[in-house]
Amino acid sequence: MAFEGLTEKLGAAFRKLRSKGKLTEDDVKVAMKEVRMALLEADVNYKVAKSFTAKVTERAVGADVMESLTPGQMVIKIVNEELTELMGSEETKIRFASKPPTIIMMCGLQGSGKTTHSAKLAKMYKKQGHRPLLAACDVYRPAAIEQLKVVGAQAGVPVFDMGQGDPVVIAKKALSMAKDYGNDILILDTAGRLHIDEKLMDELKEIKSEVKPDEILLVVDSMTGQDAVNVAKSFDELLDISGVILTKLDGDTRGGAALSVKAVTGKPIKFAGIGEKLDDLEVFHPDRMASRILGMGDVLTLIEDAENRLDQKKAQEMAKKFQQNKFDMNDLYEQLGQIKRMGSVRNILSKIPGISDQIKDMDFDDKALDRIAAMISSMTVKEREDPSLINPSRKRRIAAGSGTKVEDVNRLMKQFEQMRKFMKSMNTRGKDGKRKRLPGLGGLPFGGMPGMGKMPKK
Repeated sequence: MAFEGLTEKLGAAFRKLRSKGKLTEDDVKVAMKEVRMALLEADVNYKVAKSFTAKVTERAVGADVMESLTPGQMVIKIVNEELTELMGSEETKIRFASKPPTIIMMCGLQGSGKTTHSAKLAKMYKKQGHRPLLAACDVYRPAAIEQLKVVGAQAGVPVFDMGQGDPVVIAKKALSMAKDYGNDILILDTAGRLHIDEKLMDELKEIKSEVKPDEILLVVDSMTGQDAVNVAKSFDELLDISGVILTKLDGDTRGGAALSVKAVTGKPIKFAGIGEKLDDLEVFHPDRMASRILGMGDVLTLIEDAENRLDQKKAQEMAKKFQQNKFDMNDLYEQLGQIKRMGSVRNILSKIPGISDQIKDMDFDDKALDRIAAMISSMTVKEREDPSLINPSRKRRIAAGSGTKVEDVNRLMKQFEQMRKFMKSMNTRGKDGKRKRLPGLGGLPFGGMPGMGKMPKK
């Protein structure tokens, strides 16, 4: 996951500070040297890393920190504030046109995920009640138009195309269609290249001149580190971009692009791609990202994910079943689906404060959810409703039908029983007469599920 290495190294540096009752200037400088090395290893721009640690050092050696009862925590607070400032202080929203449609021009190099993120953006705004239109202006890359049609259909958003025509003409015609059909957002998926060249930029400049986009968003692959920052700088100099979409922030990226792009280009990161699904797009919040980097979690984003991706009606029905102690395998199957819609288990847990240190050495197998679902699918209707019917011969049949082992079925049954007992205990009333409250997601014990959350073998 993004920033994992940086989070670990920063955590180690700050643990040394927290262990000291009183800080000296030398203590701070030693810690900042470690922080600077951690930033450079995360592929943060050298000048940015140097400037960042200089600012933190200047603030951290002040009297307010040195004389504080908890100087280590004060330094972490300063680092948190400076990280937030480095990435843009606060979220930067799309500027909507006073007279629709709002035109968003997407640009970037080939392979950055521009077409997919055009559809992700369209789907995000459709959920908010807008009527977006996608326009296929990439007429050079093989199957680019077809790809946009496919992802557009998955997002439930119409796609305008004129085949292998003039991209400038296509953009103008798409704008006319958006006006005629009441589409309040027009997203132009423009052509990319393997590298920046004069022909590409001339075409993009002409599209910009003809349709006058309200936003020019550059899509960059965060896995490319400093190359992503250099690409952003080049595009900004030639097109004056209004913002950046960073993709693959869920991957094994060092995170340097996220920490450098605003400082180098002066342009904000507006969105972050956090997965392959069309729902995996987040508004970029610098303060929340800084909190994640420092291992403090990101509860607000977790809550927003739950509100946006979970079926609230089904959640209420599930809560009622919990209260009545009628939780069965069908309900567990439904819970698994809800969890999968929120992304990987590691990603969910990493947003909970205090959890990042505990899960860094744990081996999460997200396919375990699929195996559990397969085992439940291999059960009969009666077995799902009444798991007590499942005897040894039935377990063998379920294992064979789901491609798992009998031990996996046994483990699932044991965990299911533990969950039911947990639900029952949570429904008892305390001494004050009040019913105990259930935690979110039904208290699903990830670590105990087959193949999930296992510690690595030493």
